Amino acid sequence: MTIAYPLDLLAGFPGWTTGFSLRWRQEQSTQASGRILVKDMGSPLWTLRAITKVMSPNNLDLWRAKLTSLENGLQTFKGYPLSRSYPILYPHGSWPTGGAFSGACQLASIATDRKTITLSGLPAGFKLSAGDYVSISGDLHQAMEPATAASGTTGAFEVRPHIWPGVTAPKAATVKHPSCLMVVMPDSVSADAQLAGWGSLSFQAIEARL
Repeated sequence: MTIAYPLDLLAGFPGWTTGFSLRWRQEQSTQASGRILVKDMGSPLWTLRAITKVMSPNNLDLWRAKLTSLENGLQTFKGYPLSRSYPILYPHGSWPTGGAFSGACQLASIATDRKTITLSGLPAGFKLSAGDYVSISGDLHQAMEPATAASGTTGAFEVRPHIWPGVTAPKAATVKHPSCLMVVMPDSVSADAQLAGWGSLSFQAIEARL
């Protein structure tokens, strides 16, 4: 059977994403006063660090194969922090209106600052928390402040990174399993075993924009 990309690599991952943060693409200049001036040279990209628990030889080889199928950064996978597959207030999909909600919603508006948005199509009373993630047509954003969808549409709230250039509202979005395309950072996979064959696997990844 042909392997389909992007690979859902983190489904069933026997470990944890120990790091998930933005890599800022900035130029910095230190002034005589000691103040550091920062200038954006491009939108930041999500980065990920992950490690497994210690595994048996068979499981270690299984996960070596999964990482090898990503060809050292040539192929893509769905990247997200394992701690935030669902919004903070709705673990495992305990939505305000019950399990029928799929997580799908819409980017309803974008302010001129490109960082303040509203979402529509959410269950009435849905509450977004600071730290929650939303995927907008494959772009991953994190809420910087809480927002409530009293009648299905949230009030305005800020996200980071800013909404990417060229993205306009309305646009399909989701708050369930939000993710972005990522690739393994070349030569970052470590999968050494102990003499008994047991071992753990770790790797790093970065957002891959098409």
